[in-house]
Amino acid sequence: MATKFHHPTFSKNFLRRITQVKNPDAMIEDAKQEGLEKTLGVWDLIILGIGAIIGAGIFAVVGIAAAGGPESIGAGPALSVSMVIAAFACVFSALCYCEFAAMIPVAGGAYTYTFATLGEFAAWMVGWVLMLEYAIGFIVVASAWSNHLVQFLHGFPLPQMLFKIIEPHAMTLMIPPGLPLNFSFNVPAALVIILSTMLLVKGTKDSAKMAGVMVFVKLAVIAIFVLVGMFYVKPANWVPFAPNGVSGILSGAFIIFFAYIGFDAIATVAEECKNPQRDLPIGIIGSLIAATVVYVLVALVMTGMYPTSGAVPAAFLKAPMAFVMSEIAHIDWVAGFISIGSLAGLTSVLLVMELAAIRILYAMSRDNFIPKHLQKLHPKFKTPHVLTWGVGLVSIVGVMTLDLNVATELCNFGTFTSFIVVCVAVLILRHTAPDMERPFKVPFSPWFPLMGILCCGGLMIYSLKSLTTSALLFPVWLGIGALIYFHYGFKSNRKYENEVHLAKVEQKKLELELLK
Repeated sequence: MATKFHHPTFSKNFLRRITQVKNPDAMIEDAKQEGLEKTLGVWDLIILGIGAIIGAGIFAVVGIAAAGGPESIGAGPALSVSMVIAAFACVFSALCYCEFAAMIPVAGGAYTYTFATLGEFAAWMVGWVLMLEYAIGFIVVASAWSNHLVQFLHGFPLPQMLFKIIEPHAMTLMIPPGLPLNFSFNVPAALVIILSTMLLVKGTKDSAKMAGVMVFVKLAVIAIFVLVGMFYVKPANWVPFAPNGVSGILSGAFIIFFAYIGFDAIATVAEECKNPQRDLPIGIIGSLIAATVVYVLVALVMTGMYPTSGAVPAAFLKAPMAFVMSEIAHIDWVAGFISIGSLAGLTSVLLVMELAAIRILYAMSRDNFIPKHLQKLHPKFKTPHVLTWGVGLVSIVGVMTLDLNVATELCNFGTFTSFIVVCVAVLILRHTAPDMERPFKVPFSPWFPLMGILCCGGLMIYSLKSLTTSALLFPVWLGIGALIYFHYGFKSNRKYENEVHLAKVEQKKLELELLK
């Protein structure tokens, strides 16, 4: 008889419950019975990966990583080194993602892999942390999109009344008991979130096609920037190469890590791949390599065109590529193309980040951590439309209230944590299920997974020296997640287990009655 309790009381049985893992074969079987439509091929995956990676980082965050921000120091011309370090930290985790994605092609990414190795509570916490990476990251990118749109429209003779409507307006509301709440009225960000949500409701394939168009536009724009900008590079701007030494390079690597968020998003759509065992590893590694090459080229040209060792204007921090092309090369038409490319790039990132957040929540709903009715599929498009609109509406609230600098840093903390957990999970599953079929294996295990843990953990710990607000909010976020699990997720799973047990008892009774 199943143990009938719904409250998390500390006991041996309780510890067994929160650490129980979900069988990978059961996950795959569940996905076959109620899964999403398989529409994605290898090129769709690479496009989604590049669409997510090459976006906010290359068009916005790269300026802060080079020159520094309110709580960080810049890498200067050594930004290209920072990018290689960030990519190096990613590649070990990427290989671990490849092994899992090919072995367990189910929606959810790191959340699903954690459930298969570390158990129920750890899976919920990783899913909760992934909301920092994707849902809050989605909000950050929507705000960046809004800023670039306003900056682009300022180049046209438009009525000032229009800018009064579309420019973000900071407001402060007093809420009981008289506490101030910062509020930003951001119309463009809200509109682009609605459009992105509508497209995702129509289907992943359509979203991938749209992302493909955006990827082509932004890669063309970046190519123009590199080919034109290289003629305006002054080697003197690369001296001193690392004005803040190793500290600046590592700080730049932590900040630019936000630009690499995206390759792991491919794993969250594993359930929608036609041939996941082959295509997922190619998509993950291929998009990561392509993005790194593009990043390094842009960093070398940008820092060679404009000195980043000292103070820089605010316009450089907001849109560095367009700024240097306009102020140094004085080629406004190229700067205009870069602005268009930045909007295209940020749009593709929006699509992939929202898609990843929805797919993780879909997997969590299937595992009873959030209400089951949220995973309901659209009768025509076969997409989780309830979850999709839910994420969209919550994101609109977030884009109006969140401090974007802190949100970016929180995204990085969430990403580092999920990467570390995936590396740990690979090592655990190699020990607990050594004979399980692995279409792709992390080479040089356990050394590569251990390197992933050390690289990501080292960058995260190092960042604590300079980041204060986000370093305090991250544990708070974890605490809130734990409370939600113990007050809802734990009880919901126990209730589901009891219902399954009672159904089996009734079935057994019915069989005995028929035998009589």
